[in-house]
Amino acid sequence: MSLRIVFMGTPDFSVPSLVALVEQGHEMVACYSQPPRPAGRRGLELKKSPVHEKAEDFGIPVFTPESLKSEEEQQKFTDLKADVAIVIAYGLLLPKAVLDAPRLGCYNGHASLLPRWRGAAPLQRAIMAGDKETGVNIMKMDVGLDTGPIGLSEKIVITENMTTGELHDVLSQLTAEMMVTAVSALEQGSLTLTEQSEGGVVYASKIEKSESRIDWSKPAQEVHNHIRGLSPFPGAWCEMELGGKLQRVKVLNSKLANSSGAHGAIFDDLTIYCGEGSVKLTRVQRAGKQAQSAEEFLRGNKLTVSEVLS
Repeated sequence: MSLRIVFMGTPDFSVPSLVALVEQGHEMVACYSQPPRPAGRRGLELKKSPVHEKAEDFGIPVFTPESLKSEEEQQKFTDLKADVAIVIAYGLLLPKAVLDAPRLGCYNGHASLLPRWRGAAPLQRAIMAGDKETGVNIMKMDVGLDTGPIGLSEKIVITENMTTGELHDVLSQLTAEMMVTAVSALEQGSLTLTEQSEGGVVYASKIEKSESRIDWSKPAQEVHNHIRGLSPFPGAWCEMELGGKLQRVKVLNSKLANSSGAHGAIFDDLTIYCGEGSVKLTRVQRAGKQAQSAEEFLRGNKLTVSEVLS
């Protein structure tokens, strides 16, 4: 017997889970997603979210409220008579009335090993902190911020040069696989829930633009973690003197190097000295240009060797 599911999600990360649940034959009674946002060079077009577009491809009714706080929106949700709501990177808080409406509750696919990295940016924060592993938890939601009991948990290794973009793709697929398993267990009444530990709670606060500038005075490992944690978006950046003027350069990939010198000094293969050790920039992007490998960048830009980056 298939379940009546309301799916709640917004970005690309959520799409594989929506597709997987549809393919399992469950009845998708509605999809909730963030409202269309301004897009295009002038911001004059309204662009639907990736989940919104995929749901429409499947013929699933889509709702895009700005908030779920009103009694009217909560009643609309309750009237769907869902067995369960599946929530993956939706972006809105669910009031208690919404959490309590589905017969089996609301279940969230969260991309961290809870209680570490509760909150908005678990992928970025895990890499920026130098974590060696992360994973996915399938959690029954309660009124707290990622505080509910865990139904399924799976770990993966974060490799030395893995970026947030690469981790995103791995965890997006893993979340989809685990959510199918969790929903099947719910359907059979066999999903066991375990309360989260009270220790080891760390919050993954939203990434602020002010965090993006690279601080070369930090140790190379921290700089490397910072670069890959913010790749591809919003992108860690520095300024280089190119064509006689300072230009912003986004750094998308790097690797640790062995040389050392005054922090911020740049060598001719795009190795930058840090407060301790150095990093070699392997993929960069000038403002308004396509991303390039270090070799492509150096062919088109003459650098002042030993220039000190700020």
